[in-house]
Amino acid sequence: MQKLRNIAIIAHVDHGKTTLVDKMILAGHILRDNAKPAGELILDNNDLERERGITILSKNVSVIYKDYKINIIDTPGHADFGGEVERVLNMCDGVLLLVDAFEGTMPQTRFVLQKALALGKKPIVVINKVDKPNCRPEVVNEQVFDLMFSLDATEEQLDYKTIYGSAKQGWMSHKWNEPTDSIVPLLDAIIDEIPEPAIVEGTPQMLVTSLEYSSYTGRIAVGKVTRGSLKSGQMVTLAKRDGVTMQKTRIKELMIFEGLGKKKVEEVPCGEICAIMGIDGFEIGDTVWLDKNGNGLQDYGEPGLAGVALTLLRVDGDGQADIAAQTVSDEYGYYHFRNLRPGSYSLRVELEAGDTLTFRFGAPLGEIDSDIDPETGVSDVFRLQSGETRLNIDVGLTERAEK
Repeated sequence: MQKLRNIAIIAHVDHGKTTLVDKMILAGHILRDNAKPAGELILDNNDLERERGITILSKNVSVIYKDYKINIIDTPGHADFGGEVERVLNMCDGVLLLVDAFEGTMPQTRFVLQKALALGKKPIVVINKVDKPNCRPEVVNEQVFDLMFSLDATEEQLDYKTIYGSAKQGWMSHKWNEPTDSIVPLLDAIIDEIPEPAIVEGTPQMLVTSLEYSSYTGRIAVGKVTRGSLKSGQMVTLAKRDGVTMQKTRIKELMIFEGLGKKKVEEVPCGEICAIMGIDGFEIGDTVWLDKNGNGLQDYGEPGLAGVALTLLRVDGDGQADIAAQTVSDEYGYYHFRNLRPGSYSLRVELEAGDTLTFRFGAPLGEIDSDIDPETGVSDVFRLQSGETRLNIDVGLTERAEK
């Protein structure tokens, strides 16, 4: 399997993001020499973007360098399109923080960088436009460190690598006053510093983080496969953002990003960014997934599961548990808890002799399987952080004694 790196580029408007990505595309020899007029931005192909000289829509491209495929997400840097910026951070494993060597860090940089650091993304700092007169790259680098420190970056995030250069002139270097003849130092830094995507075994799951439109196929869901692998023609469940609505659907076509375009594939591995065609009615924030039995939608037809009461226990520091909420499953076998406070919780269910249940936690904990102690009917303790007020739980019968 090809080695992957998924990166997003963060920068204030007009600090040179799109120009830098264009040079990375050229470095990957994706375009023929006569494919684009000189001086024309490859990624800003929207008429409004060309007119205003800014990036509005996020775009995905990939560059092959050595044995690595680098997925590059060129994100908007203008405040009006901040929502688009935040969504795509979920698809990347590291960020390039691009800063103008004269202007330094700007308020917009701070906003998006704060989101990236909070998500645990590893940064590489690129100080661009060091060819401009009156530039101050070393002072700007100190500014960046101070900014990250003030945003509560971890020690690992503060130990970032700094690359200097001029995207317009097409060079990058480890020292601002020692120009090179290519952007290879930046590509090497991406491979060395940005972690590869986490490979999680299990049934497939993908969060829809952006969408595209084709006049031929209609709406296209784009996201990163965070668990398992997706296959063309597979039956899957589309779980809506409300945590309640589930709809069964089929993947008609799967595509990965290759160069400036897309390539049709039969299977997309974990960690790869892909585009799904054929899913109707999806919105950004929905999840495409399969259950542990490979079903697109859980079948809760077994007697004894429908309508089983589930109790949510709040556990204090001394290990004492009080009932926080109680509910029964919906028609699909899902339990939904709302308006929860931060703290430690566990689950309790009344089991029949010989039954073993597995709880799968949904938002906001992600997909976590937890077996229930058959003696007590109580799960392991888990924590809800600040802002996590919703809990969706999927209960599956893993073992049933012969009656």
